[in-house]
Amino acid sequence: MMKLSDFQKTKKGVNGPIGKGLFFEGTNGSAVVLVHGLTGTPNEMKYVANHLNKKGYTVVCPRLANHGESMQVLKRTSWQELYGSIREVLVSGELSEFDGPVFVSGLSMGALLALLLADEFKGRIKGAACLAPTLFYDGWNTPLSNIFFPLAYTPVRYIAYFKESPPYGIKNEIIQQRIHKYYKTAKLEDMEGAEQYGYPYFPVTLLYQLQLLVKHLTKKLSGMDFPVQLIQAKDDDVASVKNSKFIYDRISSKIKEIVLLYNSYHVITADQERETVAVKVTGFFDRLR
Repeated sequence: MMKLSDFQKTKKGVNGPIGKGLFFEGTNGSAVVLVHGLTGTPNEMKYVANHLNKKGYTVVCPRLANHGESMQVLKRTSWQELYGSIREVLVSGELSEFDGPVFVSGLSMGALLALLLADEFKGRIKGAACLAPTLFYDGWNTPLSNIFFPLAYTPVRYIAYFKESPPYGIKNEIIQQRIHKYYKTAKLEDMEGAEQYGYPYFPVTLLYQLQLLVKHLTKKLSGMDFPVQLIQAKDDDVASVKNSKFIYDRISSKIKEIVLLYNSYHVITADQERETVAVKVTGFFDRLR
């Protein structure tokens, strides 16, 4: 559970980047819950968080369960625990007593958790923005997915990992090089740069949890009727545009849209078109307020 004491305090109160997440107090009476990706970090949502806050939104981006812990702890995390990390924000956390409109947006697997949150709290959450939603690893840089996914259903998943490889979901060459500098020599339990760039290794156990999450979510899609925005890069290296289309075709929302990007890869919140992403998400929420 994240408490206000977990966040960095400034003269304006609780505001800014911290070890367990992000919190920015707003002025327009509306709030946004942001959800980072699997094995990622709240840092990848920072640009969008700042943009939303400048437009008046209160923004909360919790660190997902066990992210920041050792790989041995992270690999045994269930999708229910991950979901609980963001659910906590509304139940007893930073927005538990917030009475204005609330929105949610997530990146990659975080987009799936965002949909579940919007579905559970339909009365409070007015809309969801899904950024590079990932139900299937079918991007152009995931050739090993056919090897690792079968392992996810065997006991081998507890000892199997795969190391992230270039371009790391980033088309911007400068950012990509920074990530590569850390990832290329990182060991399995190396946490030195994980705070900024996320884990260099991906435990196969989490692929198994992702599949369980996808199975759970898929059954619920047809019953989702809240506004949904889907933003994905045409050249997403991790998850193709089919992921956004899969959701779009199955949800019952009367207000739904797909926005395609043409100069980014998977981590669209930190890549070449991050400003476009921030503007599109903010504009979508503004229309729903």
